[in-house]
Amino acid sequence: MSESHSRRQFIKSSSLASFGSLGILAGSARGSEPDSVPAPERVSNTWSSPKHPVSISSKNGLVAVARAVERIKAGDDPVLGVVDGVGIVEADADDMTVGYGGLPNERGVVQLDSSVMHGPTHKAGSVACIENIMHPARVALKVLQTTDHVMIVGKGAYEFARAHGFPHEELLTEKARKAWLRWKQTGSDRDDWLDPDQMDWDEDGTRRIGGVDGFNSVPFTYGTIHCGAVDMHGDVAACTTTSGLSYKIPGRVGDSPIIGAGMYVENDIGSAGATGRGEAVIQSCGSFAIVQAMGEGMEPTQACLHVLRRIVSNSRRQKRLMRSAERPNFNVVLYALRKDGAYGSAAMFPGARFAVADENGARLERCAALFES
Repeated sequence: MSESHSRRQFIKSSSLASFGSLGILAGSARGSEPDSVPAPERVSNTWSSPKHPVSISSKNGLVAVARAVERIKAGDDPVLGVVDGVGIVEADADDMTVGYGGLPNERGVVQLDSSVMHGPTHKAGSVACIENIMHPARVALKVLQTTDHVMIVGKGAYEFARAHGFPHEELLTEKARKAWLRWKQTGSDRDDWLDPDQMDWDEDGTRRIGGVDGFNSVPFTYGTIHCGAVDMHGDVAACTTTSGLSYKIPGRVGDSPIIGAGMYVENDIGSAGATGRGEAVIQSCGSFAIVQAMGEGMEPTQACLHVLRRIVSNSRRQKRLMRSAERPNFNVVLYALRKDGAYGSAAMFPGARFAVADENGARLERCAALFES
């Protein structure tokens, strides 16, 4: 017996002994549920599968939803449809918020994030801070398909992509480079580093009671594409991909690659996603909360509005994020798709639109708004 095999057997036997002493081996727990973990309350699932595939996306995803529905009609799994759909936008140099041509971080380097989730298996894959790879959503899908991991980041994500045959590509276009230079020349004092009077904490680590005042208006771009889809069997999948907050601190990760924040799927309920201020979505577990709200009986649009209210409530704790006592100075748009094909979207403020494709074709529709103006 090899030394490595012997060590593995020792660890395995030790672990089983430890678990066995706690009484939580699969065999000993079979047929019983711990009283301290009650089942979540859910409405009775009477949703029928849609007669036609349905796909929903952010405003920049009109071509994505059309492609997703096309792939599903051809018999493909919905996860392949949404990844293929967002891939069109990732390769579009004119969309400066996703993939090729995306706006860079503060050092002029394009770093991309993406996540994918497959409802029938409840598996997810994601990559963050990946550089020189045009299609992070496809890499995230490879993480889902070929590994036991969920997230791979940075250099490791790049090497993983290269191992799977993804080409090394320069993602900073001339258009994006000039935009970055303009920011460097005219707006470099407006970045993600908080000024001393914007901080909630003093340098000695003492929290400032009551927070700080001050409207922090930063002309950055929060750009992302989310795409969710359901097929005629009621199977659901979703994907979110982005170049992230423009001119961000290198290594910053937003909500897009985080399962439960920028994207989430439960096959017996539906999917959800988010675009806008990622930090606010992360801190409220936005997409997870939408899916849970739908599971408890809320319609998709109402579930989005419910989570927006939560985001606003949480943001009031940081006064620099509020335009007034009630309204934030940032936007978030949320998207929800139920397994029966019902869908909805809501934004903080009026005027936002989202893309949807179903038996009536691909089109843009208006998002509901939390605030009237």
